Amino acid sequence: MTKKIVEVKNVWKIYKMGKTKVNALRGINVEVKKGEFLAILGPSGSGKSTCMNIVGCLDTPTKGEVFLSGKNIAKMSESDLAQVRGKKIGFIFQQFNLLPSLTARENVMLPMMFQGVPVEQRLKQSKKYLELVDLADRMNHTPNQLSGGQQQRVAIARSLANEPEMILADEPTGNLDSKTGKTVIEFLKKLRKEQGTTIVVITHDEKIAKEADRQVYIKDGMIVKSLQEDTSKYIQEEQ
Repeated sequence: MTKKIVEVKNVWKIYKMGKTKVNALRGINVEVKKGEFLAILGPSGSGKSTCMNIVGCLDTPTKGEVFLSGKNIAKMSESDLAQVRGKKIGFIFQQFNLLPSLTARENVMLPMMFQGVPVEQRLKQSKKYLELVDLADRMNHTPNQLSGGQQQRVAIARSLANEPEMILADEPTGNLDSKTGKTVIEFLKKLRKEQGTTIVVITHDEKIAKEADRQVYIKDGMIVKSLQEDTSKYIQEEQ
């Protein structure tokens, strides 16, 4: 039986805006299996970002259950959740989120520092993953000395620093040209193939979604299409 890294069961996320309640998610069910490449799609306002926060254990549900490696995160304190999340999940964001005053290597070392990893191991791991993304010759460069594609590859290396089971990428090609974006997706596929890393990509781009093994499409806070089905007509309807 394939191991489940994350399991989302009948999750609702309700935000209160004054006297108004907004149902960002409405009873969604999602499983992320070890070693798969999953794409979560949806137009702006569909709830896919909220879904990302739930799948990535960055937020807890209003109703329902979320299991990370079999543990219900809804019952964890924020400090415990942060520790578990830091070990299990690596994050890649559209804006790169690199610290401008740090070198590429120092940016990659940062998550390990928060997990209490010894300096010697931090140096070794940061070199290993910068080499993996073909940036061994850019380790001592700051973000403003790197191209957009190189910065995103530093972000990929950083997401791998604590050797997580799953990489969660939020619109990872959104700030890149199409050629560079394709290169980034190829790196993610390489990680999955060579290291067995589970990849979850949040996107509105059908072309990126087609690179995944499985697609889940969200609309109005609900999953309306899943598995290896063609979601292009839904994308086109919303654009």
